[in-house]
Amino acid sequence: MTSNPHHAADYVKEIAPGFLPRVGLVLGSGLGTLADKIESIAAIDYRDIPGFPRATVEGHAGRLILGRLGGMAVACMQGRSHYYEGVAPRDLAVPIRMLRLLGVDILLLTNAAGSFRSKMKPGSLMMIRDHINLSGLNPLVGPNEGEFGPRFFSMEDAYDPILRQHLAAVAKELGITLHEGVYLHYLGPNFETPAEIRAFRLLGADAIGMSTTPEVLVARHAGLRVLAISSITNAVAGTSKIPLSHELTLKQAKLAAEDLERLLIVFLETLKRELLKAHIRNSEGRND
Repeated sequence: MTSNPHHAADYVKEIAPGFLPRVGLVLGSGLGTLADKIESIAAIDYRDIPGFPRATVEGHAGRLILGRLGGMAVACMQGRSHYYEGVAPRDLAVPIRMLRLLGVDILLLTNAAGSFRSKMKPGSLMMIRDHINLSGLNPLVGPNEGEFGPRFFSMEDAYDPILRQHLAAVAKELGITLHEGVYLHYLGPNFETPAEIRAFRLLGADAIGMSTTPEVLVARHAGLRVLAISSITNAVAGTSKIPLSHELTLKQAKLAAEDLERLLIVFLETLKRELLKAHIRNSEGRND
């Protein structure tokens, strides 16, 4: 039986009554330190949230942090669950739908990924333009939850073009190199073979990882605007003499953490200003 996101949302509302997050954050492997920058009003262990899938992988703290970052009200998932942990695909819909029920309308995702491009080295950042879901799984398979979205929906511009332009402008202002490309979701938990990497390169992948697409699918089904950033932690299999490992992923993710934190905090600060301007314009329009 699939878990109910309403139960999860109701529990969180009891812990933080009246708190209305506008932005949802999902922090990937080795990137959880951004949560320490949040002016927190509550921190909730995933184990305490009804029906919430647990994060069991090292580098994923497994906490929901509520508070303010860059002046924005945020609900931050410090770690995520993955298909390869044995989580039922439909259960991966619960966290994102819970965020939607809490009031989130913008979802900002981060992950650790391997790079296909020699110029996109470990420690750099890539903004996701589009993705290829080669996991073979989808959390929306089964009866449609019409409360959240339609049976069939478009994935064109799944990664919001306006938010991407905004993020790119902030990165330029801060002097942070922000690559852009296509992310390929590989099921895992093993790393890819060199033969698979050669095939994925032909498909047009720029970076590869084991997460993110389930959250994007659920978010777009529910009408959330999505922005995603990969922290590049390694060169893909067969292109480097350094053996791939999760320890390497965690170590290299720290190289990009400082730039990622600066980028996202300033992004949220400027996003808040833009949303406030839009609200004022809309209010003035209704008064005409």
